Amino acid sequence: MKYPSVNTQLVILLGNPLGHSISPAMHNRVFEKLGLDYCYIPVQVTPKNLQVVFAGLSKMNVAGFNVTIPHKIAIIEHLDALDPLAAMIGAVNTICVKNGKTIGYNTDGEGFIRSLEDEGKISVQGKRIFLLGCGGAARAIAMTLAFQGAENIFICNRTYAKAEALATEINLKIRYCAEAVRALPEYQTGIIKFCDIFINSTSLGMHPREAELPISEACLLEHLVVTDIVYNPHTTRLLAIAEAKGCRIVHGLGMLIHQGAAGFKLWTGVDPLIAEMIETASALVAG
Repeated sequence: MKYPSVNTQLVILLGNPLGHSISPAMHNRVFEKLGLDYCYIPVQVTPKNLQVVFAGLSKMNVAGFNVTIPHKIAIIEHLDALDPLAAMIGAVNTICVKNGKTIGYNTDGEGFIRSLEDEGKISVQGKRIFLLGCGGAARAIAMTLAFQGAENIFICNRTYAKAEALATEINLKIRYCAEAVRALPEYQTGIIKFCDIFINSTSLGMHPREAELPISEACLLEHLVVTDIVYNPHTTRLLAIAEAKGCRIVHGLGMLIHQGAAGFKLWTGVDPLIAEMIETASALVAG
């Protein structure tokens, strides 16, 4: 094992909470396997302290950051520049530090689509999709779905105004395909029965609150491909119920791996070892 030195390039994960995260182990294993002098470190930070913590870390020997709940949108105002895709999405999950400047990217949408195609064996082109949630990950997923040719994207959020705002933004920025849905069972069921794919992009069901279900069981119809971006536990209660009903399911771990792989390449300029990432992440989640 190679120990960090003054020359080691750091990659920092910013979020709150972070006790469930498997990203440090996943990335550090690949850094070691490839002989790269990098170290991935989780830093749990509250929204109140985000600005001062990020400003300090950015001045250290940091190659980049990952950003997760709840900072993917708030971090933008503290960056020097945005990649065009991240600017369109309005959320950042990956940051590179180049020549003292911080540049924000978003690899969430790319990671989700890759996972959906690989595990779900389905393309989003021409599909009708029900998306639950309006956070940073949801924004990336929704924008990417629209860009990739989804026929309709129905966005449902506990706060209807947020769903409406995101749908309007997609329709103006990309093309008219998004519609807001009220978070009431009668509205949800009426629309989901005509959809091909259901996506939970909220944190409901994530460890340690595994018992939480983001939507009524009655909405999980057997013709759906049901996906969950939550990866801990590996099979959430949502996915377990959907599978029992005959739905094809897609675990959240694939999105984590593929968005992480894209970030790895941005920080290091080196292609990651996807098989190693999958093996490490799967073992940790199973444990």
